[in-house]
Parts: sequence; structure tokens; C-alpha cells
Amino acid sequence: MDVFEAIKGRRSIRAYSSRAVEEDKLKKVLDAGRLAPSAANMQDWKFIVVKDESTRKMLVQAAGGQQFLGTAPVVLVGCGTAQKEMTCGQLTYPVDVSIALSFMFLEAYELGLGTCWLGHFHENEVKKVLNIPEQIRVVAMTPLGYPSEEPEPRPRKELSEFASFETY
Repeated sequence: MDVFEAIKGRRSIRAYSSRAVEEDKLKKVLDAGRLAPSAANMQDWKFIVVKDESTRKMLVQAAGGQQFLGTAPVVLVGCGTAQKEMTCGQLTYPVDVSIALSFMFLEAYELGLGTCWLGHFHENEVKKVLNIPEQIRVVAMTPLGYPSEEPEPRPRKELSEFASFETY
């Protein structure tokens, strides 16, 4: 699949079939994250793979009751492991984990799997459920599974609305 076609075709999926994600596909999704670029190649991330149904239900509660999170057979939790600052003033972990998850989302789409970026959750509750150490940050979660819906494309801004050349 062409990368641009994956970018155009990928949607946020909020309904999943109960079909299990094959281990080889799960490993390919995780490997796409492993291969993502990171600041100074630190790879300061950890991805927790949650398959256990009762644990997924606890994550639903930590995510404000968003039921679709628990309907997918897998939940991936992206964590940042380093609190380093880049010269530009941005912390590395939210950028690096976001890039890795984006790579994982595109690979998932290519494999026929759905994902949905989830930033609405209570970090401390997620940490309790998954026994995540205090110094580790939870950046995002995503369900991962076979979609049982095909959402229409959402409206996108025109290039001229968000890009400029040479100056702001």
C-alpha cells in the first residue's frame, strides 16, 4: 500500500468486531513503532499491550467510560520513559511517542486493523490499572482490532488555511 493512500484512508474507529488480532499482525504494528524516529535515537517509549478483558474494562473506566475502548481485542498504551528537553524547549517523550504511534496506526491500517487516538483518560487511573511507575508518562491509548464500521472522511482544512511559505 502506498503511504499517502494509507494516510488518506485511515479513520478513527470506534466500533470493533470481536475477532482476535493475529500475533504476527500485532508484532508488525509494534515493530512499526520500534522503527519510528526519536530525539537523539533515544527511543524513550514503552508500549503496553493489553488483551485481558477485565483489564480493558478498567481502562474504559479510566477513560471516562468510553466503551468502544474495551470492545477491541487489544488496547495499546503509549508511555514516555524519559523527561528530556530538546533545545527548542519541547519535551521529547510526547513527541517521540506520538510519532511512534502514528507509524503504528498506519501499519495497523495497512493490515486491515482499526485504531483511534485516545487522549481523554485519567493518567493516574491508567497508571494504577497497569502498574506504571510514577515517573513514566502515559501519552495516549488506542484500541486495536478489526473495524466493524467504515466512517466517512471528516472535513479537512485547505492547505492555505494551515500552511504558509517563508513566514508565518
